[in-house]
Amino acid sequence: MTEIRSVLVAGLGTMGRGIAAAFARGGHSTAILTRDPAKASGVPAGVAVLGALPDAPPDLIVETIVEELSPKIDFNARVEDAYGGRPILVTNTSGLPVQMLADRLRHPGRYAALHYFQPADVIPLVELAAVRQTEPAVLRAVAEAVARCGQRALVLGQALPGLLINRLQHAILHEAYYLIATGVCTAEEVDVAAKEMLGPRMCVTGLIEQKDISGLDTHALAQAAIVPHLCHDAAPNLVVQDKYKAGDLGVKTGKGFYDWRGRDVAAYQAKTRAKLNRVLRVLAED
Repeated sequence: MTEIRSVLVAGLGTMGRGIAAAFARGGHSTAILTRDPAKASGVPAGVAVLGALPDAPPDLIVETIVEELSPKIDFNARVEDAYGGRPILVTNTSGLPVQMLADRLRHPGRYAALHYFQPADVIPLVELAAVRQTEPAVLRAVAEAVARCGQRALVLGQALPGLLINRLQHAILHEAYYLIATGVCTAEEVDVAAKEMLGPRMCVTGLIEQKDISGLDTHALAQAAIVPHLCHDAAPNLVVQDKYKAGDLGVKTGKGFYDWRGRDVAAYQAKTRAKLNRVLRVLAED
């Protein structure tokens, strides 16, 4: 059986650094692949930085480069040209069609989706999804490697675009953006509802279990009354797309739904990370 001991993370973005930190924490020999190692910053302790694929194939390669099909296809081809089907190759994408990426490979049995969430080294759950060709031993090996990092792989039945969690998130966000666009509420009010009601309750009783507890009769009647009035269009909401086109990208540019200019973003992120760790410790209690 395949055993993963060495890991190469392709991409030195925020997600790549977090994924590398998690695997290093789990005792794996870990490296990050980036185009310009001399400019690498924020590299986790114990993680090597490489500017090219190493001569010896790592056991696992985690691709977390730009979210576009063409660069991912090109990178996958480089990996197969260098190593054949020796490494397990996984993609961190959840939105792009993973099966399409797999179908371009010569060794798709060694391919799967392994999707992390921000912060990648803190969130205890990752998504692991097979394509049609994925060998069962590949899924077992990846799940075991993730477990050594103190995380759990939620193994999904299909690698649908968005997988599980992003599909749930975007279903909620699509309605939230619709409500903002139509003037029902503000972005701040959506976040208050999430932080002070939805989030805390879902932390304890989840999404579906809570409906069993409150009663499926009440839920079924509310569903019948509310669902017909939800936003069911298939177009990305302009309240987000217009910000993207204008270059208002959030903390990256200083402005998004919120104004981040003049704020100590690093300190705020550190505060939210610490708070998230406290919440996760409470949730881990019996």
